[in-house]
Amino acid sequence: MEITRESGVAVWRQIQQILEREIREQTFRPGARLPTEAELARRFMVNRHTVRQAIARLEDRGLLRTDQGRGTFVQEAVIDYQVSRKTRFSENLSRQNRTSDRVLLTTADLPASTEIARALRLRRGAMVAYVLCAGETDGRRISVSAHYFPKPRFDGIGALMAETKSFTHAMRRFGVEDYARQTTRILAKMPTSEEARLLAMPRNRPLIVTEGLNIDGSGNRVEYCVTKFVGDLVQMLVEH
Repeated sequence: MEITRESGVAVWRQIQQILEREIREQTFRPGARLPTEAELARRFMVNRHTVRQAIARLEDRGLLRTDQGRGTFVQEAVIDYQVSRKTRFSENLSRQNRTSDRVLLTTADLPASTEIARALRLRRGAMVAYVLCAGETDGRRISVSAHYFPKPRFDGIGALMAETKSFTHAMRRFGVEDYARQTTRILAKMPTSEEARLLAMPRNRPLIVTEGLNIDGSGNRVEYCVTKFVGDLVQMLVEH
Protein backbone atom coordinates (compact mmCIF):
# COMPACT_ATOMS: atom_id res chain seq x y z
CA MET A 1 0.00 0.00 0.00
CA GLU A 2 1.31 3.44 -0.93
CA ILE A 3 1.14 6.71 0.96
CA THR A 4 -1.55 9.09 -0.32
CA ARG A 5 -0.41 12.63 0.34
CA GLU A 6 -3.72 14.28 -0.64
CA SER A 7 -5.88 12.04 1.58
CA GLY A 8 -6.15 14.47 4.49
CA VAL A 9 -4.58 11.89 6.81
CA ALA A 10 -1.13 12.75 8.17
CA VAL A 11 1.63 10.80 6.42
CA TRP A 12 3.03 9.43 9.70
CA ARG A 13 -0.42 8.12 10.63
CA GLN A 14 -0.77 6.37 7.27
CA ILE A 15 2.60 4.68 7.89
CA GLN A 16 1.41 3.67 11.36
CA GLN A 17 -1.77 2.16 9.90
CA ILE A 18 0.15 0.23 7.23
CA LEU A 19 2.66 -1.19 9.73
CA GLU A 20 -0.08 -2.00 12.22
CA ARG A 21 -1.97 -3.98 9.58
CA GLU A 22 1.21 -5.83 8.60
CA ILE A 23 1.85 -6.69 12.24
CA ARG A 24 -1.69 -7.96 12.76
CA GLU A 25 -1.51 -9.99 9.53
CA GLN A 26 1.89 -11.31 10.74
CA THR A 27 3.88 -9.99 7.83
CA PHE A 28 6.06 -9.08 10.81
CA ARG A 29 5.66 -11.91 13.32
CA PRO A 30 5.94 -11.54 17.13
CA GLY A 31 9.59 -11.05 18.06
CA ALA A 32 10.58 -10.12 14.50
CA ARG A 33 12.91 -7.19 13.97
CA LEU A 34 11.38 -4.27 12.07
CA PRO A 35 13.36 -2.66 9.23
CA THR A 36 15.48 0.28 10.37
CA GLU A 37 14.17 3.84 10.29
CA ALA A 38 16.34 4.51 7.24
CA GLU A 39 14.94 1.45 5.43
CA LEU A 40 11.35 2.42 6.25
CA ALA A 41 12.00 6.01 5.18
CA ARG A 42 13.19 4.74 1.79
CA ARG A 43 10.21 2.39 1.50
CA PHE A 44 7.65 5.14 2.14
CA MET A 45 9.74 7.93 0.54
CA VAL A 46 9.62 10.13 3.64
CA ASN A 47 12.15 11.46 6.13
CA ARG A 48 13.19 9.50 9.22
CA HIS A 49 11.38 11.87 11.59
CA THR A 50 8.06 10.93 9.96
CA VAL A 51 8.86 7.22 10.38
CA ARG A 52 9.89 7.85 13.98
CA GLN A 53 6.46 9.36 14.74
CA ALA A 54 4.70 6.26 13.39
CA ILE A 55 6.95 3.90 15.35
CA ALA A 56 6.48 5.89 18.57
CA ARG A 57 2.70 5.60 18.24
CA LEU A 58 2.95 1.83 17.66
CA GLU A 59 5.14 1.56 20.77
CA ASP A 60 2.53 3.51 22.74
CA ARG A 61 -0.09 1.01 21.56
CA GLY A 62 2.08 -1.88 22.79
CA LEU A 63 2.72 -3.35 19.33
CA LEU A 64 6.44 -2.59 19.13
CA ARG A 65 9.36 -2.44 21.54
CA THR A 66 12.78 -0.85 21.03
CA ASP A 67 15.84 -2.59 22.46
CA GLN A 68 18.84 -0.31 22.87
CA GLY A 69 21.54 -1.14 20.37
CA ARG A 70 19.48 -3.94 18.76
CA GLY A 71 16.58 -2.29 16.96
CA THR A 72 12.79 -2.25 17.02
CA PHE A 73 10.86 -5.51 17.40
CA VAL A 74 7.25 -6.67 17.23
CA GLN A 75 6.04 -7.16 20.78
CA GLU A 76 5.59 -10.77 21.86
CA ALA A 77 2.65 -11.99 23.92
CA VAL A 78 3.04 -11.15 27.60
CA ILE A 79 4.22 -14.04 29.78
CA ASP A 80 2.12 -14.99 32.81
CA TYR A 81 4.77 -15.62 35.46
CA GLN A 82 3.27 -17.64 38.29
CA VAL A 83 4.32 -16.85 41.85
CA SER A 84 3.46 -19.65 44.26
CA ARG A 85 4.98 -21.76 47.06
CA LYS A 86 7.17 -23.46 44.46
CA THR A 87 8.15 -20.78 41.99
CA ARG A 88 10.40 -22.29 39.30
CA PHE A 89 11.63 -20.34 36.27
CA SER A 90 11.85 -23.24 33.80
CA GLU A 91 8.49 -24.73 34.84
CA ASN A 92 6.75 -21.38 34.49
CA LEU A 93 7.89 -21.10 30.89
CA SER A 94 7.47 -24.74 29.85
CA ARG A 95 3.81 -24.59 30.92
CA GLN A 96 3.39 -21.90 28.25
CA ASN A 97 5.28 -23.91 25.60
CA ARG A 98 8.26 -21.57 25.77
CA THR A 99 11.93 -22.44 25.92
CA SER A 100 13.94 -21.45 28.98
CA ASP A 101 17.60 -20.86 29.63
CA ARG A 102 19.52 -19.53 32.60
CA VAL A 103 22.76 -17.67 31.93
CA LEU A 104 25.26 -17.43 34.77
CA LEU A 105 26.67 -13.89 34.88
CA THR A 106 28.62 -13.60 38.14
CA THR A 107 29.40 -15.50 41.32
CA ALA A 108 31.13 -14.19 44.44
CA ASP A 109 31.32 -14.38 48.22
CA LEU A 110 30.02 -11.13 49.73
CA PRO A 111 29.34 -9.64 53.17
CA ALA A 112 25.59 -9.44 53.75
CA SER A 113 24.01 -6.01 53.58
CA THR A 114 21.42 -5.03 56.17
CA GLU A 115 18.60 -6.10 53.82
CA ILE A 116 20.13 -9.50 53.00
CA ALA A 117 21.12 -10.18 56.61
CA ARG A 118 17.59 -9.42 57.80
CA ALA A 119 16.04 -11.69 55.17
CA LEU A 120 18.34 -14.64 55.95
CA ARG A 121 18.50 -13.96 59.71
CA LEU A 122 22.23 -13.42 59.68
CA ARG A 123 24.34 -10.77 61.33
CA ARG A 124 25.15 -7.82 59.10
CA GLY A 125 28.44 -8.48 57.30
CA ALA A 126 28.19 -12.28 57.54
CA MET A 127 29.42 -13.91 54.33
CA VAL A 128 26.90 -15.09 51.75
CA ALA A 129 27.31 -16.85 48.42
CA TYR A 130 26.12 -14.55 45.63
CA VAL A 131 24.95 -15.74 42.19
CA LEU A 132 23.79 -13.36 39.45
CA CYS A 133 21.85 -14.94 36.56
CA ALA A 134 19.91 -13.88 33.49
CA GLY A 135 16.72 -15.68 32.47
CA GLU A 136 15.94 -16.11 28.78
CA THR A 137 13.05 -17.51 26.77
CA ASP A 138 12.82 -18.06 23.02
CA GLY A 139 16.08 -16.18 22.56
CA ARG A 140 14.92 -13.11 24.50
CA ARG A 141 16.33 -12.06 27.87
CA ILE A 142 13.44 -11.33 30.23
CA SER A 143 15.02 -11.19 33.69
CA VAL A 144 18.11 -10.69 35.81
CA SER A 145 18.15 -12.30 39.24
CA ALA A 146 20.45 -11.93 42.26
CA HIS A 147 20.52 -14.92 44.64
CA TYR A 148 22.03 -14.95 48.13
CA PHE A 149 22.77 -18.12 50.14
CA PRO A 150 24.11 -18.36 53.71
CA LYS A 151 27.68 -19.57 54.09
CA PRO A 152 29.26 -21.93 54.90
CA ARG A 153 26.27 -24.14 54.19
CA PHE A 154 26.23 -23.27 50.48
CA ASP A 155 29.94 -22.88 49.76
CA GLY A 156 30.53 -23.51 46.05
CA ILE A 157 26.95 -23.16 44.86
CA GLY A 158 28.11 -20.80 42.10
CA ALA A 159 30.28 -23.53 40.57
CA LEU A 160 27.37 -25.99 40.78
CA MET A 161 25.10 -23.47 39.06
CA ALA A 162 27.63 -23.19 36.23
CA GLU A 163 27.43 -26.98 35.88
CA THR A 164 23.69 -27.58 36.29
CA LYS A 165 22.01 -24.25 35.37
CA SER A 166 19.39 -25.23 37.94
CA PHE A 167 19.08 -23.99 41.51
CA THR A 168 16.92 -27.01 42.35
CA HIS A 169 19.65 -29.44 41.24
CA ALA A 170 22.45 -27.38 42.78
CA MET A 171 20.74 -27.18 46.16
CA ARG A 172 20.17 -30.94 46.21
CA ARG A 173 23.96 -31.33 46.29
CA PHE A 174 23.80 -29.54 49.65
CA GLY A 175 21.09 -31.83 51.00
CA VAL A 176 18.14 -29.55 50.24
CA GLU A 177 15.81 -31.96 48.46
CA ASP A 178 13.14 -29.34 48.00
CA TYR A 179 12.48 -25.76 48.96
CA ALA A 180 9.45 -23.51 49.01
CA ARG A 181 8.69 -19.80 48.81
CA GLN A 182 7.87 -18.34 52.19
CA THR A 183 7.28 -14.76 51.10
CA THR A 184 7.27 -12.77 47.87
CA ARG A 185 7.22 -9.01 47.64
CA ILE A 186 6.33 -7.50 44.24
CA LEU A 187 7.12 -3.93 43.22
CA ALA A 188 7.94 -1.82 40.18
CA LYS A 189 10.92 0.42 39.50
CA MET A 190 12.73 2.08 36.64
CA PRO A 191 15.93 0.31 35.53
CA THR A 192 19.41 1.59 36.23
CA SER A 193 21.82 1.98 33.32
CA GLU A 194 23.38 -1.40 34.14
CA GLU A 195 20.02 -3.17 34.43
CA ALA A 196 18.89 -1.67 31.11
CA ARG A 197 22.13 -2.86 29.50
CA LEU A 198 21.81 -6.40 30.86
CA LEU A 199 18.18 -6.64 29.73
CA ALA A 200 18.64 -4.77 26.40
CA MET A 201 15.76 -2.45 27.26
CA PRO A 202 15.24 1.32 27.32
CA ARG A 203 15.54 3.14 30.64
CA ASN A 204 12.09 4.70 30.31
CA ARG A 205 10.28 1.35 30.63
CA PRO A 206 9.60 -0.15 34.08
CA LEU A 207 10.88 -3.32 35.66
CA ILE A 208 8.75 -5.69 37.72
CA VAL A 209 10.76 -6.72 40.76
CA THR A 210 10.14 -9.71 43.01
CA GLU A 211 11.93 -10.16 46.33
CA GLY A 212 11.60 -13.77 47.44
CA LEU A 213 12.60 -15.77 50.48
CA ASN A 214 12.91 -19.56 50.18
CA ILE A 215 12.98 -22.08 53.03
CA ASP A 216 13.88 -25.76 53.23
CA GLY A 217 11.70 -28.58 54.58
CA SER A 218 12.72 -27.74 58.16
CA GLY A 219 11.79 -24.08 57.81
CA ASN A 220 15.39 -22.85 57.57
CA ARG A 221 15.99 -19.83 55.36
CA VAL A 222 18.13 -21.01 52.46
CA GLU A 223 17.87 -18.30 49.80
CA TYR A 224 16.99 -14.66 49.36
CA CYS A 225 16.52 -13.62 45.72
CA VAL A 226 15.75 -10.39 43.90
CA THR A 227 14.53 -10.85 40.32
CA LYS A 228 14.00 -7.99 37.88
CA PHE A 229 11.72 -8.69 34.91
CA VAL A 230 11.19 -6.64 31.75
CA GLY A 231 7.79 -5.11 32.50
CA ASP A 232 6.68 -5.12 28.85
CA LEU A 233 7.14 -8.88 28.59
CA VAL A 234 6.07 -10.32 31.93
CA GLN A 235 3.09 -10.03 34.26
CA MET A 236 2.85 -11.63 37.69
CA LEU A 237 0.20 -14.28 38.35
CA VAL A 238 -0.11 -14.89 42.10
CA GLU A 239 -1.40 -18.32 43.08
CA HIS A 240 -3.57 -18.51 46.21
